[in-house]
Amino acid sequence: MPTPSQHEAFDYVIVGAGSSGATLAARLSENPKLRVLLLEAGPASHPLSFLPLSYALFMEDARVNWRYRSARDAGMNNRRFAVPRGRVVGGSSTINGMLWVRGQPLDFDTWAQMGNPGWSWADIEPLYRRVEGYEAGDGAVRGRGGPVRISQVAEQNPLYAALFEAAGQTGLGYNPDYNGAVQEGAARVQASLNRGRRVSVADAYLKPARGRANLKVVSEAQVEALTFDGARCAGVSYRQGGEVRRASAAAEVVLSAGAIGTPQILELSGIGDPAVMAGAGVQVRHALPGVGQNLRDHLMPFLQWKVRRWGMTFNERTHGLRGAWELMRYALAGQGYLAQPAAMLVAFLRSRPELQTPDIQLSFMPISVADMKKRKLHDYPAMTMGYYQMRPESRGSTHIQSASVGEAPEIRFNYLTDPIDRRAIVDGFRATRRLVEAPALDDFRGELTSPSPDVQADDEILDYVRRTAGSSYHPIGSCRMGPGPDCVVDAQLRVHGLQGLRIADASIMPTMPSGNTNAACIMIGEKAFDLISGGQ
Repeated sequence: MPTPSQHEAFDYVIVGAGSSGATLAARLSENPKLRVLLLEAGPASHPLSFLPLSYALFMEDARVNWRYRSARDAGMNNRRFAVPRGRVVGGSSTINGMLWVRGQPLDFDTWAQMGNPGWSWADIEPLYRRVEGYEAGDGAVRGRGGPVRISQVAEQNPLYAALFEAAGQTGLGYNPDYNGAVQEGAARVQASLNRGRRVSVADAYLKPARGRANLKVVSEAQVEALTFDGARCAGVSYRQGGEVRRASAAAEVVLSAGAIGTPQILELSGIGDPAVMAGAGVQVRHALPGVGQNLRDHLMPFLQWKVRRWGMTFNERTHGLRGAWELMRYALAGQGYLAQPAAMLVAFLRSRPELQTPDIQLSFMPISVADMKKRKLHDYPAMTMGYYQMRPESRGSTHIQSASVGEAPEIRFNYLTDPIDRRAIVDGFRATRRLVEAPALDDFRGELTSPSPDVQADDEILDYVRRTAGSSYHPIGSCRMGPGPDCVVDAQLRVHGLQGLRIADASIMPTMPSGNTNAACIMIGEKAFDLISGGQ
């Protein structure tokens, strides 16, 4: 048993210092009367976390990445998929590609329609403005003074200009602000970057809050289980430096360990589907069948072309004298390919004209990779266009396999099991080719190298996708919000049937937001603060 010196008391204990948890901890600690503990399993920082390109460097770095792997997916050629999740203060905002996408009003109006009052677009949009520090766009709809500094990709070259012209030729058009009134169109990426440096929640929220005496941030602290007093969650038990410690919460415990970590902690604590816990050797404390279900992710196929003109892509700028010049550019001015997010341009389009809003997101990268694990690029100029269906219907699960916190859960995405997803992926493939094959790109577009040009029929496209597509690293939904028996939290983020326990992270999302998920996760942290501080 932990000794008294290993047991501390707080008002709020937050598990996970990622996009939602760090945001919530910083906001709660603004009240000097509240004692707030923020626990993070990973380290306090990494010396290269400021570098935008760290999203590639950290892909397999166990020091800051949980490095989960999915189970083999029978519908995807029996492949396993990497599931990187941030394991560091700042969470996945410290290792992600930094694209800033709010999503569509439709997403949040759907959440409200599913029985979650307070989550409509009218409720959520002010939270995004609170978060954002963005100097461009319409000040009536974009935040100016928020903690997360956002910038638009500034780098220009003739290839980018040709892509925007191609968007016009295919009827898509240019959108100066896809996070503004309308998402549809081709645009320069907006990213959580400021003067060439990554802006994680560790920088945006925790750094200004670190001096507060009422906020304690503990890193290298692996939560093993929740503790209870009857039906009330009373705190957590965690391991740090080989010692087991306890922290009690006079008000609430908030799980913000993400779509993989949060259901794992619940199930290890005896909360979830009794059949799952019985199979793992965990005693059932509270039956809640929805825990670990409804898992969704963005599946991203890639198409790659050679580029005819030299100097347009990053492939030529990573070695020799040009590589040295890029290092100097970044060191002196915070510019060049080292200062860029994971994509330079994006496009949001409708895969079928009868749709009311876009359902496909395209991401353009002026680079092509020959071997992702070895971070080896092709030795010729090339470009990549990735795309995904923004609101996938295929659902999977994530569940513990044993009672050991050290054993990774079994993650199943079940990609493309829903016919809606298969239709959208095929249509998105054709839309991507139409854009790149537009006349404006004739002087730039070389050979299509992946897939082969003869991939044309629906079944050929699906076969290519099943063999080559990867995750976009956007897992959500595994502790979904709603009133039904398959839901885990209510609209106030309180766990059904228990007291003193909330969840605030991507796991509560009932459906996928239309785009990259980090902005929505930070918004959830802000929403949780409003719910808690409002006494709901």
